[in-house]
Amino acid sequence: MKKNEDCAIKVHKVTKKFKVYYDKPNTLKERLCFWKSSNAEERTVLKDISLDINKGEVVALIGTNGSGKSTLLKLMTKIIYPTSGKIITNGKLTSLLELGAGFHDDFTGRENIYFNASIFGLTKNEIEDKMEDIIAFSELGEFIDNPVRTYSSGMYMRLAFSVAINVNADILLIDEILAVGDQHFQDKCFKKLHELKDSDKTIVIVSHNLRSVRQLCKRAIWIKDGVIKIDGEANKVIDQYLEECK
Repeated sequence: MKKNEDCAIKVHKVTKKFKVYYDKPNTLKERLCFWKSSNAEERTVLKDISLDINKGEVVALIGTNGSGKSTLLKLMTKIIYPTSGKIITNGKLTSLLELGAGFHDDFTGRENIYFNASIFGLTKNEIEDKMEDIIAFSELGEFIDNPVRTYSSGMYMRLAFSVAINVNADILLIDEILAVGDQHFQDKCFKKLHELKDSDKTIVIVSHNLRSVRQLCKRAIWIKDGVIKIDGEANKVIDQYLEECK
């Protein structure tokens, strides 16, 4: 498969299947006695998906719950891997997929900045250079030195987003995390995303907030039942999606 230098993310014939187990044994004895009789169902979440996202594009993945859009985003981050097919990313990548992923509850917000940013590839010196900017954007103030187990979901989101947008990555992947938090910080996050958009960053976002998608994205990909139904100009795709949802 030839690499396209203008392509930030290439998804080629990707299928993802999961096994769902029923009556799963809980003890070693049950596993030994009933290892042949486990009741499992294989579910295909994504079916032969192919798409290219070019550098500098801001793309929304839309669809109903369970359609496969969040699974596709996780595949792009390589948190999980496809059953078949390939995903190639070109550039430094950061993601906001699960609230507080990579945070340790017993450590402070400041300590978790070090942990989380290092996961994204920053050195200790780079993290220290960005520390004040991260704390200022999060608006956590004195709470930054409290254990994150004392944080509300909104505070988690503030910290996670603040770290992610200060990594200076080429590609930013965002799941529905921006639905958490107060209106002031949501507005602040979308303003920052507009700034990143204007700086030619590649952004892929999963959101049910279609009003924000219209404002932020030029392209939308509607995923339905594990396949791409429509891929095109954001307003047109959203209009057709809403028409079917009536």
